[in-house]
Amino acid sequence: MPRTPRPPVHLRAARMLDVDKGELIEPGELLVTGDRIAEARPATVPAGAQVLDLGDVTLLPGLMDMEVNLLLGGPDHRSPLNPVQDDPAVRTLRAVANARRTLRAGFTTVRNLGLFVQTGGLMLDVALGKATDLGWIDGPRVVPAGHAITPTGGHLDPTMFQALAPHIMPLTVEEGIADGVAEVRKAVRYQIKHGARVIKVCASNGVMSHTGPAGAQQYSDEELRAIADEAHRAGLKVAAHCMGDEAIRHAIEAGIDCIEHGSLATGPTLELMLEHGTFLVATTYLTEGMDTSNAAPELRAKAAEVFPRSRATISKAIELGVRIACGTDAPAIPHGKNAKELLALVQRGMTPLQAIRSATTVAAELIDVDDRGRLEAGLLADVIAVPGDPLADVGVTEQVRFVMKGGRVFRNECVG
Repeated sequence: MPRTPRPPVHLRAARMLDVDKGELIEPGELLVTGDRIAEARPATVPAGAQVLDLGDVTLLPGLMDMEVNLLLGGPDHRSPLNPVQDDPAVRTLRAVANARRTLRAGFTTVRNLGLFVQTGGLMLDVALGKATDLGWIDGPRVVPAGHAITPTGGHLDPTMFQALAPHIMPLTVEEGIADGVAEVRKAVRYQIKHGARVIKVCASNGVMSHTGPAGAQQYSDEELRAIADEAHRAGLKVAAHCMGDEAIRHAIEAGIDCIEHGSLATGPTLELMLEHGTFLVATTYLTEGMDTSNAAPELRAKAAEVFPRSRATISKAIELGVRIACGTDAPAIPHGKNAKELLALVQRGMTPLQAIRSATTVAAELIDVDDRGRLEAGLLADVIAVPGDPLADVGVTEQVRFVMKGGRVFRNECVG
């Protein structure tokens, strides 16, 4: 039987944020019809509308995290062998728990940036996104990357992380392990065919890599250009895990759209990002919040060297005006603690408004959508509420009291 249409909802709060003007509007009122905002500060309210008076809180657009991996981390993640113990079914169920936690934290859209596990070619994040879109599970809107594209032994080759012996857990081109132009093209095409909406590539080594210094370029320029070409002809952007200065420059020149981490970029490279309009997802909170205590000594040493330099790099990027979108790299920090990134961005030099924009309007631009990121008529009714004034203290985004996604309420702890 067809579902009975939901009545309009009249949301009322003490304040709401105009993200573009950077102003708090008092009072905050929205009329929601179906999954959309019908009107901000409505002059009239239809008879029969459901009134939700949230009280002394501030309405914000649903926040967005541009780098998560919902298939990793979360509940019962104590064993370092989870990456090779979880089968695709268990991993998907793990993601269900992580998705709910992320949504309840006020993050209504995420980019899931790249499976790097053995799945037999199944696109687990695509399936997760379908399930949330259909309302089967509670979670954010998912922009899936499918499998991360990485060279043999590259930073996102999962057999590298565990230093597995040869021929244990063999991985296919479809699962993202691709060497040479022909293979990377095939890997990208496979992800696109089966539902990826962004391509993730490993362009450099990382802090947690066993195979070389942090930031060393791993794909050749020719391979990077081929990956960008395949994605762009299909209308998709490419996000690159990339830390080293030279590797970042080569990735930008190859046409990569977004740099993840960017830890060791120099001033001239950040200027190149500005020139090309390249986005940066800084994941800067992990430099202070990531638990490296169980990592190998050589990896802890790399972190001790790279993380302070990374924090200085992000401050310089903010100063120059690089377009920075919010991203946490969860579970490098725990799922549900996503707002920690906004606090870290303010510590690096952003204003609270700039940090909020990084998780709303800038993130929307990065994923090429114009239906979210603001509280305006016609946009998706992705709305959260926080106590206090987020323009004075962005830390209130850690205290989400209300979450609506697509007109449905997923959390309400407000007392009107």
